[in-house]
Amino acid sequence: MVRLGRFVLAGGIGFFADAAALWLLLSVTPLGPLAARVLSIGFALTVTWQINRHLTFAPSSRGIAQEGARYGGVGVATSIVNYLVYCALLFALPSLPPLAALTVASLVAMALSFVGYSRLVFDR
Repeated sequence: MVRLGRFVLAGGIGFFADAAALWLLLSVTPLGPLAARVLSIGFALTVTWQINRHLTFAPSSRGIAQEGARYGGVGVATSIVNYLVYCALLFALPSLPPLAALTVASLVAMALSFVGYSRLVFDR
């Protein structure tokens, strides 16, 4: 339960990193909500990898490059789910604010992320 609590904390910080990056990109660049979200997801993955590595799971026995590649692989897979839910919500509900779609999509992807990271990246 402690590990799950730390994962939720890391995910919360990652969510705020994602949301802040998305808001900033939408505010100061000509990017639309779909392109901006691709960049914000990448930023959030980098933030959560460091938090999960040092707080939630502890570094794996693998080298940092291999661990990072595995984390990125799981992150990309769950981010695709996250992004598809985000896009589906925006297309289905055009008046829905992008940050609201981000919230729902992030919650959907969280369970997949925990299983993937705990089993494929930080397993011992």
